[in-house]
Amino acid sequence: MVKLEFSQDNVSTAITPKAGRGFDHALPEKHPHPSDLEKVTTREANRPSHDPREVLARDYTLPHPPTLHRTQSAPLPAKGGPLTIDPAVWKPAVTLKPPPSWSRCFVNTVRYSWLNVLLVFIPVSWALHFSGQGDTVVFVTSALAIIPLAALLSFATEEVAMRLGSASGGLLNASFGNAIELIIAILALTKGEIRLVQSAMIGSILSNSLLVLGCCFFAGGLRYHNQPYSVRSAQVNIGMLGLSTASVVIPAGFHTAIAWLQDDSDQTDAQDTIQDETTRRHILQLSHGVAFILLFVYAAYLTFQLFTHSNQYKPDADGTVMAHSQTKANVFRVPSWRSMGGSDDSSSNSHSSTDSDDDENQPKLKIMAALVLLAAVTAFAGVTSEFLVGSINGLTEDNNINKEWVALILLPLIGNASEHVCAVTVSLKGRLDLSMAVAVGSSIQVALFIIPFLILLAWAIGQQLTMFFDIFETLALFVSIVIVNWAIQDSHTNWLEGLTLMMTYVILALVFWYYPGSPEF
Repeated sequence: MVKLEFSQDNVSTAITPKAGRGFDHALPEKHPHPSDLEKVTTREANRPSHDPREVLARDYTLPHPPTLHRTQSAPLPAKGGPLTIDPAVWKPAVTLKPPPSWSRCFVNTVRYSWLNVLLVFIPVSWALHFSGQGDTVVFVTSALAIIPLAALLSFATEEVAMRLGSASGGLLNASFGNAIELIIAILALTKGEIRLVQSAMIGSILSNSLLVLGCCFFAGGLRYHNQPYSVRSAQVNIGMLGLSTASVVIPAGFHTAIAWLQDDSDQTDAQDTIQDETTRRHILQLSHGVAFILLFVYAAYLTFQLFTHSNQYKPDADGTVMAHSQTKANVFRVPSWRSMGGSDDSSSNSHSSTDSDDDENQPKLKIMAALVLLAAVTAFAGVTSEFLVGSINGLTEDNNINKEWVALILLPLIGNASEHVCAVTVSLKGRLDLSMAVAVGSSIQVALFIIPFLILLAWAIGQQLTMFFDIFETLALFVSIVIVNWAIQDSHTNWLEGLTLMMTYVILALVFWYYPGSPEF
């Protein structure tokens, strides 16, 4: 056996030949002079790859394995040791300033957005509902009331998230961003509106992955020529979105295959009825099993994000990932009055940039004020959503509007208002990773948590909610996720990719306006 021993500097110290390699006798151990070692090391480094002597390298043993660099794979926690959360996941990327006073918190809440003027529709919608007015008026006023509530929910969530890291902050934004949709879905489920719940969930995924993400890319692309983001996080999101699509496509394919087999067989009507009942029972049972599997995968996804691979979600010192590649400029180069007048506004731009950074580091709410606002907004949104769901049937019957379109397009737009505002706002600030965590992470959360949770909840209350969605809705979801995968598979984006995603959503909205929908399964 040929044995090459190495020191810490990877310098050979002894060579022992291996029998059967053409050596007639053992070579004595040799300890060369240090100057000779330097010459040998240089010659070995410059040796061409086809050198026959490299055959002996297969038999060398290295007692000191090479040290892993930061770009190589990092080891998991020691075997048998507990998993611990990286403290950086729960810490903000920048140092925050002291929180404001309670009076200032109230002023900041009132002046948060011009959408707060729509809060007047909360008592109006309640009064119209209790006075027995038409469903159309109740629906419109309730929808207008939910929009500012969703915006305030986003405001409070962002104030809590800014005190956390990028990964945990994005997860918190995505979770509370889906609160309105979850409330609407639970209320519709208790009323037995199975198709409404299914369409609303598909519409939520389409809205988050196409419209919200597209607006983030487009708005940020108008301010930055290229916005980078973590490609490793994008690859994880692609895998989760693929699993989410498979969990919807496979049950639909199962039902379609059973229907084809049933059509090819010569059975009586009674036998077909029995077969339909059997298929319905099997799909309900497999939906319950798939729901447990998806919940397990979502728990594994959280473990990956917050525990084992939390280092992938660490932001840079300025709060962004790869921010040095991000070039802020006027993309379309529209001249301003100052530039046309010949004045040098570089100093003003630097001052405005500094002021903007100071505003980002200044909390607008105390942590307790943010939590109180979250609780209050959630309570008002729950009551208003109850009136909204109760008026959908009257809206579609009185105005001849497709119920499928209301569930797929209108309800997700109302429920995603907070995510839309939050994601676009942070994208304009150059924090595209947080925007993607809100938009794509929200789609993943709907597919891997909310839908399985609703299926198990329906099982508990005696409703038959399954993973078998409408065939055309399933096809639209599959095409949309494929387009999203193409958009986020690299590490940069621009405004044109965002425009593509938004126009895809507009096409789907136009098509579903004419789609009559399928009856309840």
